[in-house]
Amino acid sequence: MRRRGNLWQRVVAFENLLLAFRKARRGKGRSPEVAEFGFNLEPELLCLQRELEAGDYWPGKYRLFTIYERKPRLIAAAPFRDRVVHHAVMNVLESPLDRTFIHDSYACRKGKGVHAAVDRYQCWARRYAYVLQMDVAKYFPSIDCDLLKNKLQRRIKDKCLLELLERIIDTGPEQGTPAVWFSGDGLLTPTERKRGIPIGNLTSQFFANLYLDDLDHHLKEVLRVRAYLRYVDDFAVLDDDQGRLHETREVVRERLTLDRLQLHPWKSHITPVSAGIDLLGYHVFPGRRRLRNDNGHRFARKLRGFAEGYAAGRLDWEDFNPAVQSWIGHARHAETEGLRRVIFGDTIFCRGSRPEAEPVPSRWFVEQQTEEGACGDPRQQQPG
Repeated sequence: MRRRGNLWQRVVAFENLLLAFRKARRGKGRSPEVAEFGFNLEPELLCLQRELEAGDYWPGKYRLFTIYERKPRLIAAAPFRDRVVHHAVMNVLESPLDRTFIHDSYACRKGKGVHAAVDRYQCWARRYAYVLQMDVAKYFPSIDCDLLKNKLQRRIKDKCLLELLERIIDTGPEQGTPAVWFSGDGLLTPTERKRGIPIGNLTSQFFANLYLDDLDHHLKEVLRVRAYLRYVDDFAVLDDDQGRLHETREVVRERLTLDRLQLHPWKSHITPVSAGIDLLGYHVFPGRRRLRNDNGHRFARKLRGFAEGYAAGRLDWEDFNPAVQSWIGHARHAETEGLRRVIFGDTIFCRGSRPEAEPVPSRWFVEQQTEEGACGDPRQQQPG
């Protein structure tokens, strides 16, 4: 495996830090932390550059919070200046290492993503009879930090960049994951090994792809599995022979233990593709796909909250429009026209209770969609 070098000077270049700032602030321009950093942009970037070049840079304290979407997830939000550093690293590192990943790894990669993964699965589902789905138990909190560093060292020979990446890994918050013992462990081994990378970091998304890359190559190049895709820690393998799928599952189970990971105990099963599977937010059949029911319910609740905040003056259109557009873009990849009409038809956006205020029906989102999925500000449109 070729190790990449001569990357550090590109990471700390002022032009790269400026580009990283612009990427990190997208969608967060109204944050006081981002505004303050931008107000003192040149001194802030020069300070970061000096700290990085001298080896004096240390990540700040994370802000922890929990989101509840299907299951609780602990999110760790890094300070804004640290997010600038994460973008600066990925601007340089992502492209050369991404080229070493297999074609059918779809998470957080240019030209890939959820919809490309589902398209690929459906193409295979029309060819093969059975699908093996697998999921890693508590993936992000279970990633072994020493093993992750070893994987980075096998791919990168730039010492300064490795030290920065290891510092980012080492300063991540504790995940509180229950101890797990593997073959050869002593009684205290789980407490002596740091585990977990924070959900929310740009670098964590990349680390999650890289951590299972060895498994990807083993399945594709050693086992010669043809129909295999991965999205973070969700796997799908298709075949006409159920016996081969059982064997593949056992190989994956054994290989994961080398990385101190475990298959999810009840999310590893083999089913006929004709029965449909839950995959990346959709219920997918060979020739059609539907949105998961809980996805629609969650968005309907969220939309009502947006309408209430808009009516009370707590939210402006710009605060929730990106989230609505994102959901519409996701939903339109499934058979959801009726669902969208119901959700948007039942919610009214209106400022306060002023009699002169013209209510804006949220069904506008459905009626004004174009083939490109473009939607504008309904305050500038006539409601249907």
